[in-house]
Amino acid sequence: MSTTRPRVRRMPLNAAAVVTVGLCLFPVYWMVATAFTPTRDIQSDHPRLIPQSWTLDHFRTAVGADGFGLFWRNSVLVTLSAVLLSLVIALGSAYAVARMRWKGRRQFMLMVFIAQMAPWESLIIPVYIISRDTDMLDRLPTLTLVYFMMTLPFTVIVLRGFIGTIPPELEESAQVDGCTRLGAFRHIAFPLLAPGLMATSLFGYITAWNEFAYANFLIIKQQDNRTLPVWLSSFQNVFGTDWGATMAASALFAAPALGVFLLLQRHVTTGFAAGAVKG
Repeated sequence: MSTTRPRVRRMPLNAAAVVTVGLCLFPVYWMVATAFTPTRDIQSDHPRLIPQSWTLDHFRTAVGADGFGLFWRNSVLVTLSAVLLSLVIALGSAYAVARMRWKGRRQFMLMVFIAQMAPWESLIIPVYIISRDTDMLDRLPTLTLVYFMMTLPFTVIVLRGFIGTIPPELEESAQVDGCTRLGAFRHIAFPLLAPGLMATSLFGYITAWNEFAYANFLIIKQQDNRTLPVWLSSFQNVFGTDWGATMAASALFAAPALGVFLLLQRHVTTGFAAGAVKG
């Protein structure tokens, strides 16, 4: 009797969780199903939840589209560069805030929190003007720097909390044994930061990989420097939208982010939880 009541009480929560997951996953399912559905069935007046027939023509159209390989390379290059740069800068900043005592430390973290809360969409025009005046339009390094600035505040916040969970006595013991502060961090603290680094890397990767607005407004003339989110718009023409090819391209675009998430999912929860323990 005692075990039955908690189960009954949890049923509404479980039902709400199932409904929420279903609502979140249904658009993904519809995207994938449409990618495999023939064009005649997509344009039918009576769409079916489960396609009657399957085809790979839309994926062939997407892969064969102009610029597929080039835009894929651009996205990978910009995303990885922004994530690596963000990790390097944020790691040093987070360590300085968590381990050292210096004037202005609280104000520095307040500025980081404000930067994290700022809507990046409102900064498109200022960033565009700065890029134009410095002759940085239509260049991939510009996108890399923008994505670096977008992911840096969150990375600093999470890594700062994660470093705070590591007992400083471990590094002090290594220093007593002859290690320098940098050596103690590299040999003692850095290996323990793996979950936090992977969690922040995943956030930065997804943010930079999916970003569309800046890639569309900062790369105007040099079409060869555009990224995959902008490439998705190439399946629209004066006759309408090729929904099959668009959904196939979207599935190919989402596959790397999904693969990275599945690869790092074991460390993501641990990293985010540990980064929120101390502030």
